[in-house]
Amino acid sequence: MSTTKMRRLRAGILLVTSAAMGLIAARTSPAQTIPEDHWVATWTMSPMPANALPDGQNTGFANQTIRETAHVSIGGQRVRVRLSNAYGAAPLAVGPVHLALSAGGSAIVPGSDHALTFHGSPSVVIPVGAPMLSDPVAMDVTPFATLAVSIYLPQATGPLTWHQLGTQTTYLSAAGDATAAPSLPGAATSTSLYLLAGIEVTAPGSTGAVVALGDSITDGYASTPDAFHRWPDDLARRISGPGSHPAMAVLNQGISGNRLLHDVIGPNALARFDRDVLAQPGVTHVIALEGINDIGLPSIFHTPAESVGAADLIAALAQLIERAHAKGIRILGATLTPFENSGEPYYSPTGEATRQALNRWIRSGANFDGVVDFDLALRNPSHPTQLSPAYDSGDHLHPNDAGYAAMAAAIDLKLLATTPRH
Repeated sequence: MSTTKMRRLRAGILLVTSAAMGLIAARTSPAQTIPEDHWVATWTMSPMPANALPDGQNTGFANQTIRETAHVSIGGQRVRVRLSNAYGAAPLAVGPVHLALSAGGSAIVPGSDHALTFHGSPSVVIPVGAPMLSDPVAMDVTPFATLAVSIYLPQATGPLTWHQLGTQTTYLSAAGDATAAPSLPGAATSTSLYLLAGIEVTAPGSTGAVVALGDSITDGYASTPDAFHRWPDDLARRISGPGSHPAMAVLNQGISGNRLLHDVIGPNALARFDRDVLAQPGVTHVIALEGINDIGLPSIFHTPAESVGAADLIAALAQLIERAHAKGIRILGATLTPFENSGEPYYSPTGEATRQALNRWIRSGANFDGVVDFDLALRNPSHPTQLSPAYDSGDHLHPNDAGYAAMAAAIDLKLLATTPRH
C-alpha cells in the first residue's frame, strides 16, 4: 500500500472514531439526562366510587356548578386540570370548566379566571372509567397557591366519582352555569371533592414529585378544615423552606378507610397503585403508609375472611416495592402509628402484635429505599403503644394538626433526592 493511501486510511479511521466518540458523548452528556420543562402533578386527590360511604351529598347534580379549591405544592407557568369519571355509571357530559385563583370562600381573584378547553372545545363528554385532561393554559401559579376549579354539569349526572374527605370546602351553586361568577353567594357547601382528580404544571426537568399513599392519616382526617395541615401539606412546606431540598411536588393520595388488600372505602392500595402513583406525571418517590385498616376493620365489619396477619401485609408491601422499582421510582416504607385505646374491636392485642411485627420488618429496611418512622414520631414515650397526648386528635387513632406536623418533620429530606433510581 502506498504512503498516500495509508494516510487516507488513517484519516478515515480518525474521522469515524471521532464521530463515534461524539455520538457516545452526546448520549451520555449530563444535559441529555435532564429533560427540559415537563409536566408534574402539583395537586391530586384519589377518585372513589360514589357508594364507598353513605352520604346524601353524592346523589348527583343537574344544571349546577361545582366550585372546589385545591392548594397546590409547586408552581408553574402553564397549567392543566385532570377530571375523572372513573366510577361513573354512564358517559358524563361536562359543560364549561374554569380555573382561577381563589380569593377565599367561593370568591375568585379578579382577572385570574381562565376558561378551559378540551381539544379546543369548551365542553366534553368523559367516557365511563376515563380521566380527561384539559388543554394547557398560560397562568402564573405560585407555590402553595389556592386554585378554584369551577365545573358546570348541564345534565343529570347520577352519583359522581368523588373524594369523600376533602378537608376543604366545596361550593355547590343553585341552577345554572356560574363557572365565571366572581363568587357563589348562597351556595350550598360540602367537604367532599367531585370529579377533580389532579392539577398539573410545567416545571424544570429536575423537579420531581413524591406521592403520599395512605389511608385516613394521610387523607388528613381530624385536621383543621381549609387550613391545609395534613402531613403531606406540611411536608411540601418543609421541602420548599429556606436552605432545604430543591422544589418538589407533594401529592396526597390518601383515602380514609383504605386498606392494602381489600376494598371497602375506595379500591385497595394494590389495585390503585398504578393509577394513583405510577401514572402521576413527574413522580420520583412514594411514601407508603398503609395497613392499620387491614388490621382493624375486619372486626368492625364482621368480615373474618378478610382478617390478615403481618405476613400478608409484608407480602403486599413487597409487591408495591417491586412495582415502584420496575418504574425507577424510589419507595419509602412508613411505620404504622400507635392505636391502642382507639376502641375495640378495632384495637386488639392480636392486632397490636401484627402492627409491631410489620413495623419491625419495615424498620429492617427490607427492600425499601428508606424508612420513615412515623410510629416513633407520634408515640407516647411513657406508653409507646399509644399516641402522645400532644399529638392525639381525641380518638386515639388520628393525629391532630401538631401530630401531622410531627409526621412531616420525621421525614429525612435526603431520602427525597430527585435522582432516578436507575
